Amino acid sequence: MSALPPPAQQLIDGKLVGASDGTTYPILNPANDEQIGVAPDGTAADVDAAIAAARRAFDESEWSTDRALRVRCLRQLHEALLAHAEPFKALTTAEVGMPGFMMMAAGFDVPVDGLKWVTDLAETYELETDLGVAAPMGIPTRRTVRREPVGVVAAISPWNVPTQINLAKIGPALAAGCTVVLKPAPDTPWVGAELGRLVAEHTDIPPGVFNVVTPRSNEVAAQLSTDPRVDMVSFTGSTAVGRAIMAAAAPTLKKVFLELGGKSAAIALDDADVAAVAGGTAFAACIHAGQGCAITTRLVVPRAKYDEAVQVAAATMESIGVKDPADDGAICGPVINRAQRDRVASYFDVARAEGGTFATGGEVLDRPGNWVLPTVVAGLDNSSRLAQEEIFGPVLVVIPHDGDDDAVRIANDSAYGLSGSVDSADLERARAVARRIRTGTLAVNGGVWFSPDAPFGGYKSSGLGREMGVAGFEEYLEMKTIAEPA
Repeated sequence: MSALPPPAQQLIDGKLVGASDGTTYPILNPANDEQIGVAPDGTAADVDAAIAAARRAFDESEWSTDRALRVRCLRQLHEALLAHAEPFKALTTAEVGMPGFMMMAAGFDVPVDGLKWVTDLAETYELETDLGVAAPMGIPTRRTVRREPVGVVAAISPWNVPTQINLAKIGPALAAGCTVVLKPAPDTPWVGAELGRLVAEHTDIPPGVFNVVTPRSNEVAAQLSTDPRVDMVSFTGSTAVGRAIMAAAAPTLKKVFLELGGKSAAIALDDADVAAVAGGTAFAACIHAGQGCAITTRLVVPRAKYDEAVQVAAATMESIGVKDPADDGAICGPVINRAQRDRVASYFDVARAEGGTFATGGEVLDRPGNWVLPTVVAGLDNSSRLAQEEIFGPVLVVIPHDGDDDAVRIANDSAYGLSGSVDSADLERARAVARRIRTGTLAVNGGVWFSPDAPFGGYKSSGLGREMGVAGFEEYLEMKTIAEPA
């Protein structure tokens, strides 16, 4: 494994710094509980200084108005990420517990490609649209719609795929001309801090344009949602925290982007290859120990093929098992921390109480690290808590359906609406079902929606707004209509 990057520091107003009071907290490897470093425990004064720097840089520097500068600086950051890819990937495995194969996807390669994609978009995006001449109230008028950066953005990211989500926020925000304060999750502060170091040491991004703070305290971080100098909060995480952030931002009427939870359904119609769908869904539920909001964690199959689906899913999960994420061939590594391990274990108790059975798994491992065995739960219907609540572990619930209408009903009977899939031997039939499912992304017959140019986000309790794609860039723009005499 490559050597890890330099120690984590905050980036405030162009300077790499520790916490203002000198305090730190440990960074642990979730695979073995060993300490791999420390992070500055940012103070309220640090957060205040970062917000002040971002506000000043937006209001007084050329960043918001100089598109060429933004493009040049973001290309420098892209080059720096590529040049430091190996230590960055090693850090992601050590700090996040992410298996190495994921670096080709959400772990590193796709988000870094996404930074280049949004930089290319920003270089050519039409910031002004001519609406032509009209005569409202008899007054000949030429109208122009102008798009301008929102302002200061607080980007608050989670621990599961931090580089993907960090770059999906800061890339379009900076490309649009905003300034940013990034607050990574306290379980994974180092990968966020490493972005700050690369910006400070390898780009010409002006001081204050991009800041990183790493407070452990939620109370300290909460200032980002309430401070009137912040114009927008971009948050990815749990639905409960998203609601709290939305409420905290309401008094100052900040723009809020929320990418929240999911409980996505993988549907096999009665003409599908149910064994293939069950095996693929079980594999997906094991990736990164199930710690992905868009993973399909409900397998919805024809009632006549239910037993087959349960058996194939269980056999697939047993063949995968758990493995140190630093080892070759690892698919299911640890969950992020002991609290998350215990939370997943509590759902096993719920499954038993609700009358469910485990076709495989249903256990946590009592050893260093935070290990949960891949688990298939059978015998529950869609009203069960395991089918309704986001578990964020390698747990798959198999649910029978009685035809296309029933499958759609089950998929939509959820507070969430983030992702899902439909498989059928008849593509038009699969498309017809897909159009009826209320989710933000959906795979039909194995199609892949995850790409820098494709918008990602959800319906209902899965959030507000879209990340990635043109829509994700436009989240960080305001519209201004200008009228002049014609």
